[in-house]
Amino acid sequence: MSTTSLATRPKLRIATAGSVDDGKSTLIGRLLHDTKTVFEDQLQAVVKASSRYGDGETNLALLTDGLRAEREQGITIDVAHRYFATPARSFIVADTPGHAQYTRNMVTGASTSDIAIVLVDARHGVVDQTCRHALIASLLGVDTIVVAVNKMDLVGWDEATFVCIANEVRTFVHALPHGVPVTAIPMSALLGDNVVDRSSNTPWYDGPALLEYLEEFDIEADHEHGARVHVQRVIRPQGGPHADFRGYAGVVAAGTLRVGDSITVLPSGRISSVAALHRWGAVVATAEPGHAVVVELADDVDIARGDVLLAGGASTPPVVAEDVVVDVCWMIDQPLVTGSRHWFKHGTRGGYATVTEVQHRYDLVAGAHQPAAQLLLNDIGRVRLQLSEPIVADVYRHHAEGGRLILIDAATNTTAGAAMIVRVYTGTES
Repeated sequence: MSTTSLATRPKLRIATAGSVDDGKSTLIGRLLHDTKTVFEDQLQAVVKASSRYGDGETNLALLTDGLRAEREQGITIDVAHRYFATPARSFIVADTPGHAQYTRNMVTGASTSDIAIVLVDARHGVVDQTCRHALIASLLGVDTIVVAVNKMDLVGWDEATFVCIANEVRTFVHALPHGVPVTAIPMSALLGDNVVDRSSNTPWYDGPALLEYLEEFDIEADHEHGARVHVQRVIRPQGGPHADFRGYAGVVAAGTLRVGDSITVLPSGRISSVAALHRWGAVVATAEPGHAVVVELADDVDIARGDVLLAGGASTPPVVAEDVVVDVCWMIDQPLVTGSRHWFKHGTRGGYATVTEVQHRYDLVAGAHQPAAQLLLNDIGRVRLQLSEPIVADVYRHHAEGGRLILIDAATNTTAGAAMIVRVYTGTES
């Protein structure tokens, strides 16, 4: 495949996960270093920090472990996002924590990722955290899980060890309710084997190096949702030469929006069409996902912040609802119980959400779920919410952008939970 065609590939978002000391930060540091993405002053700072914290050699993990506590303890606590690029593609990679107590951070890092790289220490094999992170990646709907069997140099590049670990992870993931494809790669992040270039130490492995795999990975085509814009602001100048202008500002969340497209305004259901599109102060004919636009409609329609402009057909159209079932990662010390009431934010719409039922809690190691009366900090479970305002809801696995919402503690204004919609009630169900 030519470099020109590769360069047109969309940006790939990656989350790394795994147990403590499996080498997540070192792997990302190796990718940054070997793709020449690190500035000279950054590298010199890492060399200096490596000496300060007692490492015998340059510790590439320090390129991502930016907190002092992370460097002193040699662990990842916060989610660190790093950008790098090759002539073939650009990448955004999230280095997520390995400790169970930071499960919420792993969920945050993986929630927008296309691929999850789950590292396994070849000496220790599959551990509880391996299963925990594979399950979370599956729940969050990544396109694939890459099992990076790291530190193969410490087991003498033993093929049987690699095969055993790869098969164990595949068996676990494929048994999950939402199993995803699994690819395994043997490597040494510290030495660089099979990270950017293929290694001569694994003649029995005929697959690609990690970077080669990432460069050529095709993001699964999203389901056809039609174009949609969550209205952030109604633009109506008061006086002046544009006094009659009325536009609706927002970001295109899916599909391609074009002048002339028929528009349905949700939740009201009113119909109009796109009269004009404005972007960066200029009139444009189309707008792609991620583009911030101002939409002019052909008709005067009552539209407010939080409404959604939907264009085109969708194989799984969104539903206007106030009653939803969600998988939620709980992020605060106060337990989530039936009757809990929190602010919610979905797209640009907000209101109150009341927990009407706690259905179950996920066993993040066994991959099953168990009855629960409450969710505690870092738990992931399924609950039913009654919303004070109707939302334009998608099932998360059909359309992630329209299928996620956050719960906010009304007393402290902190994020209490990250939720993924799994079912929508429209009032006709029992």
